[in-house]
Amino acid sequence: MSDGEISAEIVATKILLVRGKKVMLDSDLAKLYGVETKNLNLQVKRNSKRFPDDFMFKLTSEEALRLQNATSKRGGRRYAPYAFTEQGVAMLSSVLKSERAIWVNIAIMRAFVKLRELLLTHKELAQKLEELERKYQLHETDIQVIFEAIKKLLEPPPEPPKPRFGLN
Repeated sequence: MSDGEISAEIVATKILLVRGKKVMLDSDLAKLYGVETKNLNLQVKRNSKRFPDDFMFKLTSEEALRLQNATSKRGGRRYAPYAFTEQGVAMLSSVLKSERAIWVNIAIMRAFVKLRELLLTHKELAQKLEELERKYQLHETDIQVIFEAIKKLLEPPPEPPKPRFGLN
């Protein structure tokens, strides 16, 4: 994969939701950066002060297994992968200083921005749909009353009582 091939769309397919956070796994980042996963993690360990828990965290074995089953097989790893948040990925640019790392980080930041825009648009659409549902629910009861009134008008009039003949 050359620098020109790295697009926000390719990167977006690597962004996962773990613990309610949008993250990228160390193995996916290593592939994008063109380095081995162990070398990427080694650079991170050498600069551990740059990666607090809200920038990067290690997946539990259960999370790793769930992701392995949900995504394509990631190979036989002896340890659980690291997950990098958007801030963690941005911090990688200060640790990995190659020309490729610059292009990859730009693509990753663009992907995160597009994802945020998409989620915002989705949220706005959901709010509009909810407003429409509320509006029509109010009208629904009015419409039901109108239909009931129309049905009563369509019913044949009751027969007048028959006159009684004779003595009672």
